[in-house]
Amino acid sequence: ELVLKVRIQNPNLRENDFIEIELDRQELTYKELLRVSCRELGVNPEHIQKIRKLPNTILRKDKDVARLQDFQELELVLTVSDKNLLFRVPTLSELSGYNKKASEFTY
Repeated sequence: ELVLKVRIQNPNLRENDFIEIELDRQELTYKELLRVSCRELGVNPEHIQKIRKLPNTILRKDKDVARLQDFQELELVLTVSDKNLLFRVPTLSELSGYNKKASEFTY
């Protein structure tokens, strides 16, 4: 297995940690990298504009993926114009356990 560190490129997030994913060395293709990365990060592959090998290299084809080494850092760059929609923080009323009546105080 090839172990890679992957995250979604979003400078607006306070915590933008990497996760580690494993790829079968017999299936080192761009398509497989995209599939596994999106599944692990919970992102629709249709929302990915490109995959960047940090600090500044775009992965474009299977040969690029075949050259990756263990623990290299990758970022998925989203095509969605408003990236905050994917990482929207729920409002208080959307949180489970929120009690609207308990939040209305009178002084």
